[in-house]
Amino acid sequence: MAEHRNDDRDPTPEVGAATDVARLGRGAPPPAHERTATEDVDVVDWEHVAAMPEFHALLAAKRRFIVPATAFFVVYYFALPVLVGYYPEVMDRRLPFGPNVAYVFALSQFFMAWVLAGLYLRAASRFDEQGRRILEALRRRRAA
Repeated sequence: MAEHRNDDRDPTPEVGAATDVARLGRGAPPPAHERTATEDVDVVDWEHVAAMPEFHALLAAKRRFIVPATAFFVVYYFALPVLVGYYPEVMDRRLPFGPNVAYVFALSQFFMAWVLAGLYLRAASRFDEQGRRILEALRRRRAA
């Protein structure tokens, strides 16, 4: 049976890389992702942000896009199994160019998802611009 040795030294190498979890006695301030709440110098007054009309406008704009887009996606997605279940004769009808209606409808779901993703990208750029304006208002408030 092997004898167990209890060394006092830590077998973990000290690397000191930027990805280390432990700070290893760095002289410089820790990077943003390692700061604790007391060390964070860029503290945001979230109650003020939540009360800003610009923030409410951003949330409303997101809601105006996301809720209808999600509802449309869910209805379109579940329309195929519902239609196949309740109207199989319609969905089995052959189209002039070969496949049946159900097959074309199923393929159209890919295009529908791509179109929705493209529309979201356009809307997200507007959301980002609204977010930048909110951040700028917060910077001006902090500077004053």
